[in-house]
Amino acid sequence: MEGSRLIMTLPCLVVALAGLWGRAEGLYFHIGETERKCFIEEIPDETMVTGNYKLQLYDPRTGGFMPSSPGLGMHVEIRDPDDKVLLSRVYSSEGRFTFTSHTPGEHVICLYSNSTKWFAGSQLRVHFDIQVGEHAVDYASMAQKEKLTELQLRVRQLLDQVEQITKEQNYQRYREERFRQTSESTNQRVLLWSVGQVGILLAMGFWQMRHLKTFFEAKKLV
Repeated sequence: MEGSRLIMTLPCLVVALAGLWGRAEGLYFHIGETERKCFIEEIPDETMVTGNYKLQLYDPRTGGFMPSSPGLGMHVEIRDPDDKVLLSRVYSSEGRFTFTSHTPGEHVICLYSNSTKWFAGSQLRVHFDIQVGEHAVDYASMAQKEKLTELQLRVRQLLDQVEQITKEQNYQRYREERFRQTSESTNQRVLLWSVGQVGILLAMGFWQMRHLKTFFEAKKLV
């Protein structure tokens, strides 16, 4: 990837309520106007992810950060574990993006401004929050749009939680299977390498014995 790169794995927050597994992480970081920051998020398949961000521009007069200048936006690029682009779009200086994973595994989320240093190469502060699974669903808007009662909304939330738990469990099994395959492949390669080394040593020993035998026979003839 171009420019400076930061790879961070966002932790999984285990929510005790109803045994729910969900993830939500809020942070802020500083970048140059042409600098790129990337995060790695492990996501199960068919899971919705929502990111919220806000750009602030450094003010050298006050030493603080102020709202970004007009025209300054954020480019969001997301790649799946197969390095396929799921999302690549320029947003405004403050906004929200959403995507759905189709392949389980590590998804790379990259953020960088659309600036080309027209703003004197100022430093930017990016407030960033990412939510995975049912946490990414706006249930208030859903209830208003679908005219759900409080009980119906709660049932929908519980169903989404159960579905998310199932996806997380399937993903853990997927990770275990990949780890087992990697371990078996590594062990097999180590075994083949050891056998190859033993074979080379035996061949060298045989060649040296033949060479010494020829040498001593030649000495006797002399």
